[in-house]
Amino acid sequence: MRATKLAILSVLALVFALVVPVTALAEDEPLPVARSFAPAVAQQLQDPDSPPPGANDFSCVPTEQHPNPVILVHGLFANQTVNWQTFSPLLANNGYCVYTLTYGLKDGVGSPVYQPGGLKAMERSAEELDEFVDKVLASTGSSEVDLLGHSQGTLMPSYYVRFLDGGAKVDRYVSLTPLWEGTTLYGLSTLYSFAQQFGLTPALDSALDTACESCTQFLRGSEFLEKLHAKGVFDPGVTYTNIVTRYDQAVVPYTSGIAEGDNITNIVLQDECRRDYSDHAAVAFSPNAAGHVLNALDPAHAKPVECVYTTPLGAP
Repeated sequence: MRATKLAILSVLALVFALVVPVTALAEDEPLPVARSFAPAVAQQLQDPDSPPPGANDFSCVPTEQHPNPVILVHGLFANQTVNWQTFSPLLANNGYCVYTLTYGLKDGVGSPVYQPGGLKAMERSAEELDEFVDKVLASTGSSEVDLLGHSQGTLMPSYYVRFLDGGAKVDRYVSLTPLWEGTTLYGLSTLYSFAQQFGLTPALDSALDTACESCTQFLRGSEFLEKLHAKGVFDPGVTYTNIVTRYDQAVVPYTSGIAEGDNITNIVLQDECRRDYSDHAAVAFSPNAAGHVLNALDPAHAKPVECVYTTPLGAP
């Protein structure tokens, strides 16, 4: 199955690379902001697991208006290239210093064509994020960063913030399709619970961990989530914004990404724009989500968010 998916991705990448070439722009021209998955496939083929446009300029100096560098944290099976073709150039065009990484790579999983990230246990990936944050802070001279995560990139950093003293280094924490309560996707959390009752989880975990150590950690009731909730998911010194979609087919129910707290803002895309049909993946390309992200990172200069028709494949 994995080989079939990679073959399909390769064909699509070749097509998109011919139709949507990645071209260099003059320094005074804005970076291209993707409205669909196509540019991600093209860049992945041309330069696998490379930073998206606008990211990882370690000579970038934060401005007075945007003093915090923004670190983008991708989701499960994604990487920095495919996840951030919209938000990296968008934020760079708006004057932010933007940084991306691919975390959680496992030896023997992936190919020269595609490198899926997020496969290690989230505790281990959080250690990689910890090192990357320190590298960004040292480069920019900033005292704090802002985080923008998608899917696993919302949940894994919470371990960094709560258990690795990341709360002192994070100011704003913006989450696309978060799952603070985990997911019940396809009833897998119930099946896993039954396996626990019959003592089958060690064998099941061992089989899954070969390819994906983090996969069971997303399930509602997992040990990872129980530990996180026992500590407290949200740091009182961090400002959180949760952006969710009613059409999320991976975070089930989508309300798993909604939380209550004085330092938490929740945004359901369809409450703001009925014409946004973004699913779990498409939120990373949604112009509606983009507007809310810009406002969350810079609330002092918040602007009305235009309602743009968006399909599960992105905006037309």
